[in-house]
Formats: sequence, C-alpha cells, structure tokens
Amino acid sequence: MKYKVVLRESEEGFSVSCPGLPGCWSQGKTEEEALANIREAIREYLEARNAVMKDQETREVEVLV
Repeated sequence: MKYKVVLRESEEGFSVSCPGLPGCWSQGKTEEEALANIREAIREYLEARNAVMKDQETREVEVLV
C-alpha cells in the first residue's frame, strides 16, 4: 500500500505524519530516519486497527470523488 505523508523540518530534526491515518505520526533526526519511523508507525497503526476490527462485520467499498 502507498500512503502520503507530510514531512516537516523542525529544530529537533524532522516530524512526519500520515494524514490518511489520524493520529499516526513520528519523527527522526534525519529525513531518512523520520521516513523509516513513519513506515513502522503506519504498520503498527494498521495492525492495531485490524485487531480492533477483527470480530466486527465490515465491508470495504470504493467511492469515486
């Protein structure tokens, strides 16, 4: 899967968030470290979401915007 992320330089390095996954953010001293960290944060976010939704009946549909 591909997710767009927002990368911002800060006094401490770089902060990065994933707008498509509310609350999913990370940081790093370098751009490369921040991007590696957000990859892991996205994986953990999706694993947690899947665990919560495991026993719920859901459907996925695509909508055109």
